[in-house]
Formats: sequence, C-alpha cells, structure tokens
Amino acid sequence: MDEDEAQKQRLKAAVHYTVSRLCQDIAADCEKQITKQTIAAIAETAFRQCDIFAKDLEAFARHAKRHTVTVDDVKLTARRTTALYNYIQQKSEELALNNQELKEKRKKNAAKRKSKDMEAEEENELEG
Repeated sequence: MDEDEAQKQRLKAAVHYTVSRLCQDIAADCEKQITKQTIAAIAETAFRQCDIFAKDLEAFARHAKRHTVTVDDVKLTARRTTALYNYIQQKSEELALNNQELKEKRKKNAAKRKSKDMEAEEENELEG
C-alpha cells in the first residue's frame, strides 16, 4: 500500500470513528439503537461527500486561476445546502469580525510602541 492509500485509509478510519461517536451520542439522547451497518453507511457517505467537496473546492479555485481555496469557494460549494451555507456564512462573518478586531489591536499596539520609541529617542537627545 502506498503512502497516499495509507493516508486515505487513516482518514476514512477517523471519519468512521467520529460518525460512530456522534451516532452513539444521538442514539443515547433518543433512546434508540443504531446498527453498525447504518453507522458504516453514514460514514462512507460522509467520506464520499467530503471527497466531492474537496474536488469542487479545488476546481473553483483553479477556475479563478488561484492556487489557494478561499471562503468564497467554500460558500459556493455549500450553496445547495441552505443550512450549511447559512452556517458557513455566519462563521465567515465571525472570522472577519475577529480579524478586524485583531488588526485594530495590532495598530494600537504599533502606535503605542512608536510613541514609546519616539519618547525614548527624545530623552536620549536631551541627555546627549
């Protein structure tokens, strides 16, 4: 088995494990049973859907003549699933807001450092 196939198998196992845990939690909450075959089918469907999403993301970025996938590519991929699109849109807005806040903090800190540096230079000039 080559390295790519081994990595794919590890990824599949991780998806199966995660789906299994989610199904167990949901089954416990609903006081129901979910068969191993059902869990395997859900995991396989999720894995295949992720593969489709990955290929779509790559195609959208390539179509835009970019090598990097952007948030807009992700939104475009999710456009047919309203709930997923709305969730991605909300998270995108939260990230943009957080990034804006970080930029403003950095500007303030940079201005403070510049101000302190200028004060230090003035003191050195007065002493010198």
